[in-house]
Amino acid sequence: MRTSAFLYPWDVVGDPDAPARIADLGVQQVTLAAAYHSTRALTPRHPARRIVTAEHAAVLYPPDAGRWAGRALRPYPQTWTPSDDPFAEAADALAGAGLDVHSWVVLAHNSRLGAEHPDTSVVNAYGDRYPWAPCVARPEVRAYLVDLAAEAAVRDGARGTELESCGWYGFAHLHAHDKVAGVGLGDAAQYLMSLCFCAVCRAGYAGQGLDAEELRAAVRRALEPVWAGAGAPDAGWDAVGKLLGADLADTTLRWRAEVARSLQEAVTGAVRAAAAPGFQVLLHADPAPYRCGANVGVDPGHILSAADGVVLPCTGTDAVREAVLGPFAGAPDAVVAANLTVVRGMGGSPDTLERDAAHAASLGANQLRLYHAGLASDPDLAAVAGALSRLG
Repeated sequence: MRTSAFLYPWDVVGDPDAPARIADLGVQQVTLAAAYHSTRALTPRHPARRIVTAEHAAVLYPPDAGRWAGRALRPYPQTWTPSDDPFAEAADALAGAGLDVHSWVVLAHNSRLGAEHPDTSVVNAYGDRYPWAPCVARPEVRAYLVDLAAEAAVRDGARGTELESCGWYGFAHLHAHDKVAGVGLGDAAQYLMSLCFCAVCRAGYAGQGLDAEELRAAVRRALEPVWAGAGAPDAGWDAVGKLLGADLADTTLRWRAEVARSLQEAVTGAVRAAAAPGFQVLLHADPAPYRCGANVGVDPGHILSAADGVVLPCTGTDAVREAVLGPFAGAPDAVVAANLTVVRGMGGSPDTLERDAAHAASLGANQLRLYHAGLASDPDLAAVAGALSRLG
């Protein structure tokens, strides 16, 4: 099964041994970050350092000044990797080791954008803004994301791309010094806390026959038992209906799904227009349409009409894999990539990779993604290499 490992350019730039080390794992491809959110990352094998602090969301290549001239929303260049073009430098080194390179592009997840342009952010039912979550219903945000995707995906040396966060982002966020675990929020409360009430979304709800102020009040009422300690309802979309009411919940989802689908069509179309024939376009996705975040909720039938395939979160139990892979069964012409975390310290299970990959394949997965070769320890990588050698 074709396998790709995720990497950051800084895992490769300045480490001449990195490309061969990755190739020796038995992967055929690297999914290399071209546009990424802020992070603090360990580099356990780099000869010159151990920590990279990416202080803000940035592109890991020099952005086209002409494309972005005069625009308020524009990508921020990186400053933490000592290279004029970290993506190109890393891609060239990886290709020299016989590895295909696909770009990895994070779209609707950008805390600096929200801090500098607060009107672009999701606004919850209480009026709180989420600076990490650009509202994808806003025309200026959509224009920015479409052009960012076209530029960041189609880099020299890339033969395809994987688009992360190509849809709604919401409440959930791996924030610095997070203090939000005191009240358990299940699927339903997470969804309600992710509904946006900016001016554009309020108009969107009105277009669906909803009064935005009445909806906002209904969301707040529905969440009161959660804040009072009643606990989160059962997982799944039905739980949202139990909290908010099925009719209201379905109408909000209809608006949000229309927005997400049209964004995904625009983004994939822009990437294809900028790329050479045969350039592969995949989305990080979840088949539950109400999901927010890195793996955006999609309609399986629709997304496979827009993209060449999906990358699905498959770390965890058999039931997790069955839930995300099942809706994509029977799509033989599409890439269905099972994304498995192989870093023990991040909840991954490299020791069960062979078994988990075989299980994913039995459910219809035809490719693997391994998160994350740059962050993994030496024992993690040794377990990966052993599993891939046995999988063949």
